[in-house]
Amino acid sequence: MTGYHGYGGRRTRARPHNRSYNTMPKSNSRIAVYTGSFDPITLGHLNVIERGSRLVDRLIVGIGINTGKQPLFTPEERVELVRHATEKFGNVDVRQFSGLAVRFVRECGARVMIRGIRPLSDVQAELTMTMANRQLDPSIETVFLMADEEFAHVSSSLIKEIAPLADNEELARFVPPEVIERLRQKMAERG
Repeated sequence: MTGYHGYGGRRTRARPHNRSYNTMPKSNSRIAVYTGSFDPITLGHLNVIERGSRLVDRLIVGIGINTGKQPLFTPEERVELVRHATEKFGNVDVRQFSGLAVRFVRECGARVMIRGIRPLSDVQAELTMTMANRQLDPSIETVFLMADEEFAHVSSSLIKEIAPLADNEELARFVPPEVIERLRQKMAERG
C-alpha cells in the first residue's frame, strides 16, 4: 500500500508534495498573523482574535501603518489599546509594522495570515487582496474567520461615526470597555 491513501474506502495515489512552496524554515509551533489598522479595535476584531488564538500556538496581531489614511489613534496608541484588550489571551502578541502584510507575516516566521470578514461587505476586497498576496508569496495561506453574527456589522469606521452620538453603554456594544474613555478623549481633541 505504499504510495496510496485510503479515503472513505477508496484508494487514491498520493500526490507528490510541491516543495517550491515550502521556502520557510519548519517550526514546531503554529504561528498565525492577523493584520489590520485597528483604529480603534472593536469587539468584532476581538472576536476574531479570540477565535484565531484558539487555532494556533501563537497569534501575532500586526498593527499596520497606512500612510494614505488619517488615523484617529497613533500606531503606538493602537498597539497599547490592542495589547490591553488582548492581555487575557496568553498566546497573543501585538506588533506594529509598515509595508506589505505578506512581508510582515514572513518576518514573523508565520505561514498563515488570518483575515476577519463581515458578510458580503468585505468578501470582494478580501478575495482580491488574497489573490495579490498569493502572487507575492505563495507559501503564505490566508484563513478567513467571519466575525460572530452580533459583530458582523461592526467596523472602526462605524465606531468613529457613532461615538460622538452614543453614550458609554451604547459604545460598549461595539468596543472593549478600555477603549471607550480613550475614544472620548480623542474625539474631544479633534473637537
